[in-house]
Amino acid sequence: MRRRPGIGGLQNAAAARDQYRLLGENVAKLRTDLMKEQLSTFRSQLEDFARKHKNDIRKNPAFRSQFHEMCAKVGVDPLASNKGFWAELLGIGDFYYELGVQIVDICLSTRAHNGGLISLEELCKLLGQRRKGAREAVSEDDCLRAISKLKVLGSGFEVISVGKRKVVRSVPTELNKDHNEILELAQAQGFVTVDEVQRRLSWPSGRATDALETLLDEGLAMIDDGDKDGRRRYWFPCVSSISSYAGADTS
Repeated sequence: MRRRPGIGGLQNAAAARDQYRLLGENVAKLRTDLMKEQLSTFRSQLEDFARKHKNDIRKNPAFRSQFHEMCAKVGVDPLASNKGFWAELLGIGDFYYELGVQIVDICLSTRAHNGGLISLEELCKLLGQRRKGAREAVSEDDCLRAISKLKVLGSGFEVISVGKRKVVRSVPTELNKDHNEILELAQAQGFVTVDEVQRRLSWPSGRATDALETLLDEGLAMIDDGDKDGRRRYWFPCVSSISSYAGADTS
């Protein structure tokens, strides 16, 4: 028969629990203080690194991307404000602000051709053409960072994935799973037909037609009824080659 612990035993057990709790809190505080000290040291070292390599950060897109990754690891966002140490030292706040303005302008000027969807690759090419005389080269990573700051403008201006391709959306159009699958299918040739959608996606005719007509109504597709086989082609400039934007004014 097991004996129940007396009052003294319960008090001792409670005291032991309190000691373990205090010990755990002290260890946690020591770890937190140590982490804060390490982060402070890392930030200081990051500032020294930025001073030493500021020209490379400004001019080399790959170096700039690596620098942003280093900043993220220690909780520093050089783009958080146009004021302060980072903006004064590197000027990258102004760089991304200028980039954002140019991205908005390109998205607006090509909207009549692509309905407000443009591949990140095409956007970067058009941005490069516009910035030929600029000192800083621009990478896809730079575009993504600039676009992330455009979210304050409200709906639109975000990056979505269509298959393996990244597409920049500058309109509040919501794409569902069917629309995404059609856009992914269209990447091969730049267009699809109702028959092809039915065959490749195993959809009934009504589902394929409804999805394609919705994309057409949203301005994301253009139709071509002039082919010899008589089949209507739905073209998608947002997944076609850059020649789709040849008529757009991006100067």
